[in-house]
Amino acid sequence: MAEESSEENDLEKLLSEYQAVQEQLRTFAAALDQLQNQKEEIERAKQEINAATGKVYISVGGVIVETTKEKALADLNERAEMTSLRISTTTKQYNELKNKEQQLGSKLTQLYKSQ
Repeated sequence: MAEESSEENDLEKLLSEYQAVQEQLRTFAAALDQLQNQKEEIERAKQEINAATGKVYISVGGVIVETTKEKALADLNERAEMTSLRISTTTKQYNELKNKEQQLGSKLTQLYKSQ
């Protein structure tokens, strides 16, 4: 009977951990989606600046200031690079969590079958 209680505790712990990992996966998926949207927005801004024939303005701390196309593009390129790095890091973390979720899912399946 003590052995059965121990297995139930193990199952509850695994199930709790599995649910926590799934919640983390949802969080990372939302973050990745947001980062992809930022990257697309930066690319659209770069296209607009390249196509611009007049003055170029950027927003700095809630204030819009005039700048050169070169400075605006340099700023956008830097932001694009940082966003790509964050996407890469977040994707790596997401994939690690996905592997952990699969391992926990396998353990849970084995525990359910053994009961």
